[in-house]
Amino acid sequence: MDSKLQIISGRFRGRKLNLPKNARPTQNRARAALFNMLGSGIINPNDTLTIWDAFAGSGAFGIECISRYPNAHVIFTDMFPESIQTVRKNLAMINIGPIATTDQTDAISAINKYGNNADLIFIDPPYDSPEIGVIFIHKLTRVAKNGTILIWEQESINKAPPPNGWEILRDKQYGRARFLIMRRTIE
Repeated sequence: MDSKLQIISGRFRGRKLNLPKNARPTQNRARAALFNMLGSGIINPNDTLTIWDAFAGSGAFGIECISRYPNAHVIFTDMFPESIQTVRKNLAMINIGPIATTDQTDAISAINKYGNNADLIFIDPPYDSPEIGVIFIHKLTRVAKNGTILIWEQESINKAPPPNGWEILRDKQYGRARFLIMRRTIE
């Protein structure tokens, strides 16, 4: 599939990414802005990071992390077989070896498996189902470790607030996308 979606920066910069059918990927400009925010003191690119791309779709967010962060291990989950196949195809294109895991599963069901070890979690549930993000975060709050960074992409018209226990670091809108960047704070 011909796509304008590509890796923005890092060692795989410029590589085109495949998309599953009916995908709504985070656009290149919005993803670049998101990573600029992360690079402004939220994430140290040289840290060893476990990253979870929970609603992976094409895997663009997690693959961008692999390209930018040399010590990252990325977990990709998506419940749709075509999405996981697309992620695997995109990973094969960059040939990175065992630093990525793919799991065809529902992200909410996988919270107990991946949520307690992740340093950075990206969620981008379907825009037409904003309640999925709310449910995900409420369940994640019970298992996420102190300091976990969560990026919640939602449609800009949805102003769902985070639950208690999350500090908002950034709240930015880029066109139709709103990014809430939060840190888990355990009192």
